[in-house]
Amino acid sequence: MAFLKRSGLFVVCFALLFSLMPGFRGQAKQDGHWRTRAKERWVSHELKKMTVEEKVGQLFIVHAYGKTPEDPAYAETNIEKGRGGTNFKEIIEKYHIGGVIYFNWSDNISTPVDARQVQQLSNGLQKIALKQKPRIPLFISTDQEGGAVARVLEPGAVFPGNMALAATRSAANAKKAAEIMAVELKSLGINMDFAPDLDVNVNPANPVIGVRSYSENPDLVASLGIAQIAGFQSQNVAATGKHFPGHGDTNVDSHYGLPVIHHDLKTLNHVDLKPFKAAIASGVDAIMTAHIVVPALDGSGLPATLSKKIMTGLLREKLGYDGLIVTDSLDMSGANVLPPGQVPVAAFNAGADILLNPPDVEVAWNAVRNAVKTGEISRKRLDESVARILRVKYERGIVRNPFTSEKSLSYFGTPEHLKAAQKMADESITMVKNENQILPLNQTKKIFVTGPSVANSSRLAGLLKEKGFITENMGTAAAPTQAETATAVGKAQNADVIVAAAYNANTNTAQQAFLRALKKTGKPVVMVSMGNPYDIMGAPDVDANLLAYGNRSVSVQSAAKALTGEINPGGKLPVTIPGYAPFGHGLHY
Repeated sequence: MAFLKRSGLFVVCFALLFSLMPGFRGQAKQDGHWRTRAKERWVSHELKKMTVEEKVGQLFIVHAYGKTPEDPAYAETNIEKGRGGTNFKEIIEKYHIGGVIYFNWSDNISTPVDARQVQQLSNGLQKIALKQKPRIPLFISTDQEGGAVARVLEPGAVFPGNMALAATRSAANAKKAAEIMAVELKSLGINMDFAPDLDVNVNPANPVIGVRSYSENPDLVASLGIAQIAGFQSQNVAATGKHFPGHGDTNVDSHYGLPVIHHDLKTLNHVDLKPFKAAIASGVDAIMTAHIVVPALDGSGLPATLSKKIMTGLLREKLGYDGLIVTDSLDMSGANVLPPGQVPVAAFNAGADILLNPPDVEVAWNAVRNAVKTGEISRKRLDESVARILRVKYERGIVRNPFTSEKSLSYFGTPEHLKAAQKMADESITMVKNENQILPLNQTKKIFVTGPSVANSSRLAGLLKEKGFITENMGTAAAPTQAETATAVGKAQNADVIVAAAYNANTNTAQQAFLRALKKTGKPVVMVSMGNPYDIMGAPDVDANLLAYGNRSVSVQSAAKALTGEINPGGKLPVTIPGYAPFGHGLHY
């Protein structure tokens, strides 16, 4: 012990001595300057070598169908869907694209995940890219927010979504979830994530954000958002804050229409923009645009993605952001307010650096290249965006190490990762109502579990049965039919308690009618909300209400634990449920 104390003192003195030596104090600063100079030299060198066509290619992140770089099964589909080639390889070689995006529906990532297949796809795509001039590796991206929007699922670690994390009120949880998601993404060769969602969800009827948002409170959104940005980027996965300037107060889904945000400048500054300002200050790699009209910022009627006033005037100049600006997917209805060839050019001239997922790759690429040739897009502006793209690829280590090793798959879906995800889901469960102490359920009672299949009602019933409860189950459509309602009411007669899984019932009149019919049986009704937390607005007479904030298996397991008293609900509402519960509300057993 004495030796350890002496040796410890020696280390402290030694460090102190060196810290006082000339030049030592500035070493870290010098190292930072050296890294910056090395990066800028590389960026400048690569820019000088690149043709216009190669620079234009760097602006695009596109999807293609297939499990492999040359998957013959999707050759016709890729042509029919406007991918610009029969497979990834052709598209990379023809258009020099800067990145790809993986989806489940394009068969890049299967469910359950075949980790080796995804890794081999990623490595194969990087090899193809590095054989082309100018040998720049790809951004390989996906949407891995956790919860409702997640492309990488079991056997990987599936985390509850943002609002569930906010219910735990833990920035540490948020950061750890992002770190683990990043580790697993990197093992598959994915180096860019379109997350976190920084929208402030203030509208209970929001059809596209909801539980993807952390909260209605901009400070809570900012706190957890920057924690996740730090988590992703600590593992060298580029993070993307979205959807600027804020998609939290809309009743239109921009995938299918063009929402209008009617906030005034004061509200925009104090609510919608606050998390983005925090993200910028934290050093977020990228910010994604929203296909929304914001008249207070731009009266032209153009969506933010195509608005120079918003993308350049506000984000670049007023907020001082010099990172990557990525458009939301250009195949969404909200972006297609101009002819197809004009949309990517308008988005770029508005201020975007990366043009994500155009509906027709050939049309979009040719439009941008021709705009450069004619001077509609200046060479200087093109170089600025390509330089930003190259900087992030350098900073995230993609240039130095574009490939991922087979050994890294040992980090995918580890017991420790799965345990961490389950613990966070357990901590998120929030109890809004519990009349007559109906919860936790009594094991001697017969339980009838019902509700939409999208709410994972059958899985919930199975878990209760595994825990020794006498259960009967009946799933329904998302909008239960009259016949389904009649059948469910009949089955409920044999039960002591009804457990009704709900999914966004506050905006679904058929679910509301279904829940009213169950309540009229005279049996206690416990509603478990597997989507947005506002269900009780459409079913105020239920006897109890638990919030799981999502229908993924991890959240359903936590809901079953809370129903049976295995865990005590400890979550706090991240939003107000108008007329029913305030922000921060949460009951306990």
